[in-house]
Amino acid sequence: MKFFLLAAAAAAMAGPATAQGALPDVPILAGATAAPDCGNLYGLAGRAFCVSAPLPGISGLADAYTAELEGRGWIAAGGDDNRVVFVRRRDGGGCDGLQMQAFYDTSRPVSPEATGYLGFGVIPGDVCAPAQPAAAEPTPQP
Repeated sequence: MKFFLLAAAAAAMAGPATAQGALPDVPILAGATAAPDCGNLYGLAGRAFCVSAPLPGISGLADAYTAELEGRGWIAAGGDDNRVVFVRRRDGGGCDGLQMQAFYDTSRPVSPEATGYLGFGVIPGDVCAPAQPAAAEPTPQP
Protein backbone atom coordinates (compact mmCIF):
# COMPACT_ATOMS: atom_id res chain seq x y z
CA MET A 1 0.00 0.00 0.00
CA LYS A 2 1.53 3.32 -1.03
CA PHE A 3 1.16 6.22 1.37
CA PHE A 4 -0.18 9.49 -0.01
CA LEU A 5 -2.78 11.85 1.39
CA LEU A 6 -5.80 12.50 -0.76
CA ALA A 7 -7.65 15.39 0.81
CA ALA A 8 -10.87 14.55 -0.99
CA ALA A 9 -10.95 11.06 0.48
CA ALA A 10 -10.22 12.38 3.96
CA ALA A 11 -12.96 14.94 3.53
CA ALA A 12 -15.37 12.23 2.46
CA MET A 13 -14.74 10.34 5.68
CA ALA A 14 -15.00 13.54 7.72
CA GLY A 15 -18.32 14.42 6.12
CA PRO A 16 -21.62 12.72 6.84
CA ALA A 17 -20.06 9.34 6.02
CA THR A 18 -20.32 8.07 9.59
CA ALA A 19 -23.60 7.42 11.27
CA GLN A 20 -24.16 9.54 14.36
CA GLY A 21 -22.33 7.93 17.25
CA ALA A 22 -21.49 4.81 15.24
CA LEU A 23 -17.79 4.04 15.27
CA PRO A 24 -16.58 0.78 13.81
CA ASP A 25 -15.61 -2.19 15.97
CA VAL A 26 -11.92 -2.25 15.08
CA PRO A 27 -9.24 -3.63 17.42
CA ILE A 28 -5.95 -1.96 18.26
CA LEU A 29 -3.35 -4.18 16.60
CA ALA A 30 0.28 -4.61 17.62
CA GLY A 31 2.28 -1.59 16.52
CA ALA A 32 -0.72 0.73 16.71
CA THR A 33 -1.64 3.23 19.41
CA ALA A 34 -5.19 4.44 19.99
CA ALA A 35 -5.59 8.00 18.70
CA PRO A 36 -9.07 9.16 19.71
CA ASP A 37 -8.30 12.70 18.55
CA CYS A 38 -7.18 11.39 15.12
CA GLY A 39 -4.22 13.77 15.37
CA ASN A 40 -6.70 16.69 15.39
CA LEU A 41 -6.61 16.43 11.60
CA TYR A 42 -9.33 16.72 8.95
CA GLY A 43 -12.17 16.92 11.48
CA LEU A 44 -12.06 13.16 12.09
CA ALA A 45 -12.11 13.26 15.92
CA GLY A 46 -15.40 11.73 17.04
CA ARG A 47 -16.29 10.77 13.45
CA ALA A 48 -13.76 7.98 12.97
CA PHE A 49 -11.86 5.43 15.03
CA CYS A 50 -8.17 6.24 14.60
CA VAL A 51 -4.87 4.63 15.46
CA SER A 52 -1.39 6.03 15.06
CA ALA A 53 2.08 4.66 14.45
CA PRO A 54 5.40 5.99 13.19
CA LEU A 55 4.86 7.15 9.62
CA PRO A 56 7.29 4.64 8.06
CA GLY A 57 5.22 1.77 9.54
CA ILE A 58 1.75 2.91 8.44
CA SER A 59 1.77 0.93 5.19
CA GLY A 60 2.57 -2.34 6.99
CA LEU A 61 0.01 -1.53 9.68
CA ALA A 62 -2.62 -0.90 6.99
CA ASP A 63 -1.82 -4.31 5.51
CA ALA A 64 -2.23 -5.89 8.98
CA TYR A 65 -5.61 -4.17 9.43
CA THR A 66 -6.71 -5.33 5.98
CA ALA A 67 -5.87 -8.92 6.96
CA GLU A 68 -7.62 -8.50 10.33
CA LEU A 69 -10.77 -7.11 8.74
CA GLU A 70 -10.81 -9.81 6.06
CA GLY A 71 -10.62 -12.37 8.90
CA ARG A 72 -13.76 -10.74 10.35
CA GLY A 73 -15.65 -11.17 7.09
CA TRP A 74 -14.97 -7.81 5.47
CA ILE A 75 -14.09 -7.78 1.76
CA ALA A 76 -11.84 -5.09 0.30
CA ALA A 77 -14.11 -3.73 -2.44
CA GLY A 78 -12.17 -0.74 -3.70
CA GLY A 79 -9.93 2.15 -2.85
CA ASP A 80 -6.74 3.83 -3.91
CA ASP A 81 -3.20 4.41 -2.63
CA ASN A 82 -4.23 5.42 0.88
CA ARG A 83 -7.85 4.34 1.23
CA VAL A 84 -9.64 1.01 1.27
CA VAL A 85 -13.40 0.53 1.22
CA PHE A 86 -14.63 -2.72 2.78
CA VAL A 87 -18.06 -4.36 2.54
CA ARG A 88 -19.61 -7.16 4.55
CA ARG A 89 -22.90 -8.94 3.84
CA ARG A 90 -25.64 -8.56 6.45
CA ASP A 91 -27.50 -11.64 7.68
CA GLY A 92 -30.85 -10.23 6.55
CA GLY A 93 -29.58 -8.98 3.20
CA GLY A 94 -27.70 -5.92 2.11
CA CYS A 95 -24.20 -4.86 3.13
CA ASP A 96 -22.39 -2.80 5.72
CA GLY A 97 -19.55 -0.54 4.60
CA LEU A 98 -16.33 0.55 6.27
CA GLN A 99 -13.57 2.85 5.06
CA MET A 100 -9.93 2.81 6.18
CA GLN A 101 -7.99 5.99 5.42
CA ALA A 102 -4.24 6.55 5.88
CA PHE A 103 -3.15 10.13 6.56
CA TYR A 104 -0.60 12.34 8.29
CA ASP A 105 -0.07 15.99 9.14
CA THR A 106 1.18 17.52 5.89
CA SER A 107 2.11 20.76 7.69
CA ARG A 108 4.96 18.96 9.46
CA PRO A 109 8.16 17.59 7.93
CA VAL A 110 8.09 13.96 6.83
CA SER A 111 10.62 12.04 8.88
CA PRO A 112 11.00 8.61 10.52
CA GLU A 113 9.77 10.22 13.75
CA ALA A 114 6.62 11.67 12.16
CA THR A 115 3.28 10.18 13.14
CA GLY A 116 0.97 8.54 10.65
CA TYR A 117 -2.67 7.63 11.21
CA LEU A 118 -5.24 5.13 10.08
CA GLY A 119 -8.84 6.28 10.40
CA PHE A 120 -11.79 3.90 10.18
CA GLY A 121 -15.27 5.18 9.43
CA VAL A 122 -18.63 3.49 9.03
CA ILE A 123 -20.34 4.11 5.70
CA PRO A 124 -24.04 4.57 6.52
CA GLY A 125 -26.87 2.75 4.84
CA ASP A 126 -26.82 -0.32 2.67
CA VAL A 127 -23.75 -0.08 0.45
CA CYS A 128 -25.02 -2.99 -1.68
CA ALA A 129 -28.44 -1.47 -2.36
CA PRO A 130 -29.16 -1.13 -6.06
CA ALA A 131 -28.82 2.37 -7.43
CA GLN A 132 -32.10 4.17 -7.84
CA PRO A 133 -32.97 4.49 -11.53
CA ALA A 134 -33.15 8.02 -12.88
CA ALA A 135 -36.63 9.36 -13.31
CA ALA A 136 -37.87 8.62 -16.81
CA GLU A 137 -38.27 11.63 -19.06
CA PRO A 138 -41.88 12.07 -20.14
CA THR A 139 -42.48 11.09 -23.73
CA PRO A 140 -43.47 14.13 -25.79
CA GLN A 141 -47.03 13.88 -27.02
CA PRO A 142 -47.86 15.08 -30.57
